[in-house]
Amino acid sequence: MTNNDILRRLRYAFDLSDAGMIAIFALAAHEVTREQISAWLKKDEDPAFQECRDVQLATFLNGFIIDRRGKKEGVQPTPEQRLTNNLVFRKLKIALELKDDDILELMALAGMCIGKHELSAFFRNTEHKHYRECQDQVLRKFLKGIQLKYRDNLCDN
Repeated sequence: MTNNDILRRLRYAFDLSDAGMIAIFALAAHEVTREQISAWLKKDEDPAFQECRDVQLATFLNGFIIDRRGKKEGVQPTPEQRLTNNLVFRKLKIALELKDDDILELMALAGMCIGKHELSAFFRNTEHKHYRECQDQVLRKFLKGIQLKYRDNLCDN
């Protein structure tokens, strides 16, 4: 999945406005403009499209964690220069305060059933013998489950 696609899906799932996205970046001590947000959210074939780099998505996800859970004491995490699906998955798990059962429920909601052992492999250290790389389809289903749960709850209010 591209960073732009992840950003688009999160914006839709949580009904974030441009101002809301700018505020999330600001929570992670990074200033972005409405034009940057707009360019990242455009379709890939649009001439005004700009690629959202790993460090920019990592910054957004760090801000999203702060937005959802509050700022932690001490030194704030620095955004990763290189993001993987596993890191995106982990940051969203932290931001939404999800337990394994919650994630399995979201995955089932999106039509993908995985076991607890398979899920825990995504969150292991990369050096661990049972570490498993999170494939695009798994992250896509997780984001779809988030959309189905959180977007539907927004519409119900």
